[in-house]
Amino acid sequence: MAVFTKENLPEDELKEEFICAAAGPGGQHVNRTATAVRLLFHAAESKILNERSRNRLYALAGARAADGFVTVFVKDSRSLAMNRDLARERLAALIAQAMIEPRKRKKTRPTKASQERRLKSKSIRSRVKSSRSGRYDSD
Repeated sequence: MAVFTKENLPEDELKEEFICAAAGPGGQHVNRTATAVRLLFHAAESKILNERSRNRLYALAGARAADGFVTVFVKDSRSLAMNRDLARERLAALIAQAMIEPRKRKKTRPTKASQERRLKSKSIRSRVKSSRSGRYDSD
């Protein structure tokens, strides 16, 4: 499978909001321009995600996932275009990570040597504790 990039994001499943809160220098002009970006991805209705990858996306997004939407908020730059680009990159990275199917765990058994080490350490600890339970001389 090819790597998922920001160019693969379906535009009809995205919603952008521009917020008046930018970072960095710029004086009062920063307070008047809406350059921060909130990108909402409608994961619940997405055609690019199957049920398992959608659940992984919700788990990866954590608190940023609510009501079937995954939210990415970027205010790193004073440039609106750069913030939009960064938001799309971050969302694409989240989706790409969610699309990776985790490998199944193979059941393994402890080795004979590790079992013997564990039992030996338990018997040593048992001897230490039993040596503490002796009778004490009272004056």
